[in-house]
Amino acid sequence: MKRTDPKSIAEIIGDFMQHEDIEATMLEHKALSLWKDVVGPGVNRMTTERYVDNGIITVKISSAALRNDLMLSRTAIIQNLNNLVGKPVIRDIVFR
Repeated sequence: MKRTDPKSIAEIIGDFMQHEDIEATMLEHKALSLWKDVVGPGVNRMTTERYVDNGIITVKISSAALRNDLMLSRTAIIQNLNNLVGKPVIRDIVFR
């Protein structure tokens, strides 16, 4: 077994998360949890379901008019979520 320089626990966990590709998944879920902060409480109340898979957030909206408005501002929402997370982990949003 090869000896290496000592590492802190934070470095070991960070290396593991990057190696196992857990970091991207955690950042996706962090972006999903920030949804209510980006769209506001009014839109969040109209959101009945939301989940993330491979960088795509799927959101179920109970109002058709609101769904159309959100489709028009999709790129701004994606940009705001990625800015808050710190990395471009969200690629698209699907409204249903």
